[in-house]
Amino acid sequence: MKDPIESAMGASPLKTQFLTVAEVARLLRVSNMTVYRLVKANQLAAVRVGRGYRIREEDVRKYLEQRYMDAG
Repeated sequence: MKDPIESAMGASPLKTQFLTVAEVARLLRVSNMTVYRLVKANQLAAVRVGRGYRIREEDVRKYLEQRYMDAG
């Protein structure tokens, strides 16, 4: 099964892929401000690049895995 982040971004599994705040927000279906809050609260690792942030796709996966709840 293909990874949804890999599908959305066309990433190669051999390369580290960095996402913008807007891309992460779109993947998680939340607002940009929510992603900024997660970064500021150190819940989501990010690198400052100029005036913006870049987030590794593996850090997005880790964030989701830590918060995954078993339904049922």
